[in-house]
Amino acid sequence: MEPSDGNQDKCEERLKSAASFKAFLLKSSTKSNLNVYEHLTRLLMKVMDEQPQNVVDVIEDMSLDVKRAIFEGKQSTLRDLPQTTAAELLAEQQLLLFSRPEDADREEELVETPLPNVSETGFYLEQAGVGLGREEMQRVFLALKQLVESQALIRCRLWGKILGIETSYIVAEAEYREGEEDEEQSTDEEAADEEGMNSETHLTENETDPIPQSTYKPPPVVPKEARGTGANKFVYYVCQEPGLPWVKLPSVSPAQITVARQIRKFFTGRLDTPIVSYPPFPGNEANYLRAQIARISAGTQVSPQGFFQAGEEEGEEEDDAPRDSYEVNPDFEGIPVAKMVESLSTWVHHVQHILKQGCCTWVNLAVRPGEDSNEEGEVEEKEEEPDEPEPEVGPPLLTPLSQDADMFNTSPWSCKMSSTLTSQHAVAVLRSNLWPGAYAYACGKKFENIYIGWGLKYAGEGYSPPVPSPPQKEYPSGPEITEALDPSLEEEQALKDSLEEQQAAEEEMEDTEEGEEEDDD
Repeated sequence: MEPSDGNQDKCEERLKSAASFKAFLLKSSTKSNLNVYEHLTRLLMKVMDEQPQNVVDVIEDMSLDVKRAIFEGKQSTLRDLPQTTAAELLAEQQLLLFSRPEDADREEELVETPLPNVSETGFYLEQAGVGLGREEMQRVFLALKQLVESQALIRCRLWGKILGIETSYIVAEAEYREGEEDEEQSTDEEAADEEGMNSETHLTENETDPIPQSTYKPPPVVPKEARGTGANKFVYYVCQEPGLPWVKLPSVSPAQITVARQIRKFFTGRLDTPIVSYPPFPGNEANYLRAQIARISAGTQVSPQGFFQAGEEEGEEEDDAPRDSYEVNPDFEGIPVAKMVESLSTWVHHVQHILKQGCCTWVNLAVRPGEDSNEEGEVEEKEEEPDEPEPEVGPPLLTPLSQDADMFNTSPWSCKMSSTLTSQHAVAVLRSNLWPGAYAYACGKKFENIYIGWGLKYAGEGYSPPVPSPPQKEYPSGPEITEALDPSLEEEQALKDSLEEQQAAEEEMEDTEEGEEEDDD
C-alpha cells in the first residue's frame, strides 16, 4: 500500500525540521568550542556504560563530569617554572654556613678561637627568658665564624639584634685592630684637601672683584674620637640575616651622638636610608645605627664587680684624662647569685660614660689648634680666662650600678633570679629599664650582655596632648553696657513727672539761697 501525497509531504517536513534541529545542536559554543549534540552523545554513552541508580537525580552531575573530562584531556601537560621565593634564596645562602672545606685541618679546633661559646650564651639566656632561640643562635654562631675567618678578627662577640620595620640588624662587636683607621683618615684628609683647593681656586678667580665674606663664625666642632678609644673603642659589623654579607659600620662622631639623643626614629633595615628629622641628623641610617649602639653600650654594658680591674697605663700622672682601659682580674672568684640579685652594687659599668659633648673625654673647645704661639699666648690668656669653660667629668670606669640616677621616677635596673625553685642552679638576670631589651646575666665567673630591641630609649609615659585652655570669659556685664527693656508709656510719664518735681525743688532751693544773701547785704 503506497502512502498518500499528504503523508509524504508531512514526512518530508519532519525530516527537514529534524535536519535543521540537528544543525542547531551541532552549532559550537564560542567559549568552550563544544556543541550540544556531541555532549548529549557522550552523556548517553556514559549513562549506558555506568547505568547508575536514579539517573534522573544525578544526570546534572554526570553532565559536569563529561565536560570536566573533555577539559582535562585538552589541558597541556607543560607547567610553568616555579618562582624562587625569598625564603629559598636565604636557605641557599645559609647552606654555605654549614659547609666545611675539605682541606680544613682538625688541629685548628684545638687552637684558641676568637669566637665566644654562643651555644653556652644561648643556654644561659634561655634560662633568663631572653635570646633568639636555639636554631637562630646556631646560625648566628656560624655567621660569626664566617665573619672572623673573612676579616681575620682578634676577638668577636654577639652584641645583639636591633629590630627594624622591614628587616632587622644582627650586630657583632669586634676588637679594634691597629691600621684600620688609615682608610677613614685618608678619606677625611682627601675631603679636606679638596675643600682647600676649591677655596684657593675661588679666591684666585675673584681677586679682581672679591665677593663680600660673611663674618659669621660657626661654633667649633667637637673632633671625632680616634679608633680604639672612647665611643670608637670597638668596631661593629651588621647583617640582616645569618648567611648574608656583613657590613662594617663607620665610626661615630660626637655630633651624631648629640643629635641622636634629641630624636626618636625606628630603623627600616636599610643602611642607606636617609634620616629625616629635626634637628637634622648628620648621616644616614648606618650612622644613626652606630650612634645608638654607642649609647646603648655606654649605658647597659655591665659586669660583676671585681671581674675587671683598672689597667696600668703609661703617663697617668701627667695626663688627667679618665681611665678607659681595664683588664681581667685573675683573682676573681665569683659572687653568689643571691647577693647579685639583692644589691646593684655588685654590678659595675665597664664601658665609658658618654658626656654631653658626645664623646667620652672632654674637649676644651676654647683652645683652637695653631694658637699656641708664645707671642700671642699672654694676650689670649687674659682674654680667655673669664670665659674658660668648666671641664665636664663623667662617672669613672667600673662605677657600681647603685650610683645610677633614677629617671621618670623609675629605677634604671631590675634584677631577678632565673628560678626560685632551683636557686642553687639559677643565674642572676639584670634588665635595663632605660633601654628596654638590654639584659645581662652572671653565674659564677661567667657573664654576658646582650641587647634585643628597637634601639630606642625609654621616654617615660606615653605622650598625651595638653588639655586645651578654657574658653575666654565674655566682657564683664554691668549697668553701662547691659541692654534694658523699653519702658511703657506710664513709666515714661512717671519718670518725666519725677524729673520735673526734682527740677522745681532745685529752683526753689536756689531762690531761697538768693533771698537770704540779699537780706544779709
